[in-house]
Amino acid sequence: MPTTTLTRRELNRATLARQMLLSRERTTAVRGIERLVALQAQLARPPFIGLWSRLEGFRREELVRLVLRREVVRAPFLRGTLHVVSAKDYLALHPVIAPVLHAAVRSILRDRADALDVARLVAEARAYFDEEPRTMDELRDHLAALHPEGDVRAMALAVRMNLPVVQVPAETPWAYPGTADFAPAASWLGAPFGDGGGPRALVLRYLASLGPATATDMQTWSGLTGIKDVLRSLGDQLCTFRDERGRELFDLPDAPRPPADTAAPARFLPDYDNVLLAHDDRTRIIAGEHRARIVLSANLRILPTFLVDGFVAGTWGIERKKASATLVIEPFEALSRAAREELAEEGEALLRFVEEDAGAFEVRFDKGGAAKAPAARAKRDAATKAPAARAKGAAAAKAPAARAKGAAAAKAPAARAKGAAAAKAPAARAKGAAAAKAPAARAKGVAKEQRRR
Repeated sequence: MPTTTLTRRELNRATLARQMLLSRERTTAVRGIERLVALQAQLARPPFIGLWSRLEGFRREELVRLVLRREVVRAPFLRGTLHVVSAKDYLALHPVIAPVLHAAVRSILRDRADALDVARLVAEARAYFDEEPRTMDELRDHLAALHPEGDVRAMALAVRMNLPVVQVPAETPWAYPGTADFAPAASWLGAPFGDGGGPRALVLRYLASLGPATATDMQTWSGLTGIKDVLRSLGDQLCTFRDERGRELFDLPDAPRPPADTAAPARFLPDYDNVLLAHDDRTRIIAGEHRARIVLSANLRILPTFLVDGFVAGTWGIERKKASATLVIEPFEALSRAAREELAEEGEALLRFVEEDAGAFEVRFDKGGAAKAPAARAKRDAATKAPAARAKGAAAAKAPAARAKGAAAAKAPAARAKGAAAAKAPAARAKGAAAAKAPAARAKGVAKEQRRR
């Protein structure tokens, strides 16, 4: 029997259905996160927007509460990149991806890795973090003091890829300050790592969330090697298709694959949204000629985007002036009147979610699209990702008392002995912005991934 071919639009609709982007679904935030496996979180705010676009009635307080209760964590996860993931999945799946992270140290550092005593560095770092949460800059300073002749950045990378750590939240609007402390995952969660079922289980989770997909797609997302062997071992648990280029696609037999003409509503996606980055071939969601237009070349940041008829049709940003908030929509091409009306309605709802303390809301369509002056975009991007600069966010992010309260509220019985030190002065963390940056992590293809982004 010949293998069925899935068109680009059929792949698009199948992926959107599993990503909860064909219609918002009524479920809890933690279950939504687990449906997606994890949400990329290089910045604190995007996971909130990603869930808002997917879950009916989602409120930011729900995710903040889960984070403070330690039911959800933000941590280096897939490919060593910061993700928001449920505590249950983090403990189960981290052992599956750990070998990839360990091997990535040599892949990234090459000859610089020869001088590293990784076991010793990890032991030193664990003891340091066990005293109290620390920023990654503080860790680098500590390692430099212990090893004055050592390569500080190489040592810190080795620790990051070999010692499971999570970020410490605070009672800020988006749960995490710009410069967050890290704590050992096991002590923070008060539970041991488990058996997540190995690569087979991770592949099945991927297909449920992002399939149908090729073996290369799965490797791009997970960083795992030997994917083809894993797929062979799954046997009749999977079904196969071909794409329009003849490549073999794997999927779960009962997973949704809606018709190509299924209606797809306008949706706004945050920076680094998973659906844009989880495949080697991303044409199922964005046309090849548009890929370069969603990347800021200065720092490889993936811009927030919006979907029209299921495909990326432009970028967006927020401008805030005192009590007035404006959502600026920059389409790649001319939009139909119906698409503009739908985007305007959805966009105002997004604006009210993100800028809930504003007194006036406006949605504006810019004709310049992604070719707009970089300086103007940079200014808007800065405003978009800096809620701490406003009175509400600044007070929450700066106040040591608020930070202490947040850490105390989230404290688990098995957490660290000196957890109250999570309230230490923000000035001590001024250099830690780099802690939120995710170094590339998988053993093969790290440089390739960074070039794509």
